[in-house]
Amino acid sequence: MTIEVWTWPTPNGHKVHIALEELGLPYKVVPVNIGAGEQFRPEFLAITPNHRIPAIVDPDGPGGQRLTLFESGAILIYLAEKTGKLLPADPAGRYRALEWLMFQMGGVGPMFGQYGHFHTYAPEQIPYAQDRYAKEVGRLHRVLDKRLSAVSFLAGEAYSIADIATFPWIRNPERRKIDLADYPHLKRWHDTIAARPAVQRGCAVLAENQRVGGMSDQEREVLFGQTQFQAR
Repeated sequence: MTIEVWTWPTPNGHKVHIALEELGLPYKVVPVNIGAGEQFRPEFLAITPNHRIPAIVDPDGPGGQRLTLFESGAILIYLAEKTGKLLPADPAGRYRALEWLMFQMGGVGPMFGQYGHFHTYAPEQIPYAQDRYAKEVGRLHRVLDKRLSAVSFLAGEAYSIADIATFPWIRNPERRKIDLADYPHLKRWHDTIAARPAVQRGCAVLAENQRVGGMSDQEREVLFGQTQFQAR
């Protein structure tokens, strides 16, 4: 049965697109234009109370029952367990993969996001914030590079959801003024994953809607203004 993916072409959206392509699961894309405020529509809030993409609806969830799920990390774990792929079967390997998945969810994603906000989207330049998040982005790249100096992929020698979660945030490093050549082991990992056909297909989902150029005042208000803080 076909999984509905409520999504937009952001790093968190790309995680789920890539996983579905890697796993060969049938899916239908339901675009949620976050710049236009579609994440606040009742039909989306019925799936996720957090009004953030991505979210999925699986009509063939556990016990054959319909399942709705939000939070990209939770979705990746669910899809891996549903198929028995992309998550090591042995307990130690499983926890290693989950460890690096949580590293992405709690570190790479939020910190890279803050870098992007204060360097690109904030209405005023705040040097302290820009410096803080630039240094943290560099630090996180060093942590990843050190890990990947010892193993092929984040969880070890096997490609897993930890890699799928992290890759969309590492691609396009120029947006964070990062040269991956300064992190050779991370670059090797990045280039290996970028060459995977399923990854290329996943990153192409809704690619025509990816932002090119500046942001309108309306989009800025929807994404960073008071609109997101209204009670719903």
